[in-house]
Amino acid sequence: MTRTGRTLRARAPAFSYRESKKGLFRRSTGSILCCEDVPLSHLAERFDTPLYVYSATAIRERMRIFEHAFRKVPHTVCFSVKANSNLGILRLLAQVGCGFDIVSGGELQRVLRVDRHAAKQVVFSGVGKTAEEMTAALKAGIMLFNVESESELWVLAESAARLKQTAKIALRVNPDVRAETHPYISTGLHQHKFGIPISASRRIYAQASGIRSLKVAGVSVHIGSQITNVKPFGEAMLRVAELVRELRADGHRIDFVDAGGGLGIVYDQGNLPDFEGYVADYAEAVLRPLRGLKVHLLLEPGRSILGPAGALLTRVLYKKTNGTKKFLVVDAAMNDLLRPSLYNAYHEIAKVEWKDGSSLSETVDVVGPICETGDFFARARELPRSEEGDLLAILDAGAYGMALASNYNSRPRPAEALVDGNSAKVIRRRETMADLLRNEL
Repeated sequence: MTRTGRTLRARAPAFSYRESKKGLFRRSTGSILCCEDVPLSHLAERFDTPLYVYSATAIRERMRIFEHAFRKVPHTVCFSVKANSNLGILRLLAQVGCGFDIVSGGELQRVLRVDRHAAKQVVFSGVGKTAEEMTAALKAGIMLFNVESESELWVLAESAARLKQTAKIALRVNPDVRAETHPYISTGLHQHKFGIPISASRRIYAQASGIRSLKVAGVSVHIGSQITNVKPFGEAMLRVAELVRELRADGHRIDFVDAGGGLGIVYDQGNLPDFEGYVADYAEAVLRPLRGLKVHLLLEPGRSILGPAGALLTRVLYKKTNGTKKFLVVDAAMNDLLRPSLYNAYHEIAKVEWKDGSSLSETVDVVGPICETGDFFARARELPRSEEGDLLAILDAGAYGMALASNYNSRPRPAEALVDGNSAKVIRRRETMADLLRNEL
């Protein structure tokens, strides 16, 4: 209880324990995990499990911290839609003035659904944009295309010419900077599929500047995700700043620098500075190399905004023992939260309700019902002792949780709820088997 409680205080206002009182005289019976002012047990009763739960206050606060850290320079925070594309979440972000980073035509349609004027603050990234997606983005009037190959450049030029429009572009350059992260989400080295080698960029910028339907407007970079050391961001920006100076000397007008995203969060028991100080350090690393360049800075945070603001609520179905091995079988599965199976990623797991005087713990595997050995949330994890029917919260699941969910084993995807103070509403209803079968013949 004590260790878990200390850890959860770092997630306030999103998730914290509060005293639980029952009976005529409202005597304390223990502690209960809440999202803002709403006990998670109440949400489970109303909306069932598995259930994604998000804190609106935490999302707003993290956006405020980003805006404050970069307040001294012209900038736009463009939330990375791939991290969490729920319309309710995107609408909340749009209401606080956030822009959006998209990587598909489908994500563009989601942004336009919540605010048809939001396209003016959209950057379109991704290595495989189709002509149809480019055309839709041009018609919507997005702010900037981050171009990732020469071939893409020509397709975009043709698409813009057909519409008699001019597409604003930045080349996403690959700075060959090593980021200390999982190899699946590292993107800044020459062997990765992303971006254009920085050594080839001036030649391609020269070609682009000669095409009437294109307008060279910026430089873009993104070195990976879940990076908790700010030093690689500074190294990448040093190379970008040097390139900007060279491009301006070549006669190009460079108005934008897109610094990408990738700022990580702490999933385990480790410690980082408070979030405000952490983002301030990140801002200093990014801004120092750009001083004097007078550019409009674009930022693409995703995980650092949404990750700690969300949790996956699940219920223990069965306790099981195989020899000396103990399992908690829960009703959530790898189709609901893929990160542990995909990356062997750590997520802290908290017991929702604590009874006074209970301090027993046990070492267990927390696993789901799917017919895969890889269907797990924790292995050999020491957790407070739980019984069948107890609720658990898998924390830091707000980013790349529901966004990666699937219907594997013909499992309907969970519902999503947004909490704001003492109110909660469903922002995605739970899928049914009818939903799964609707499009099949």
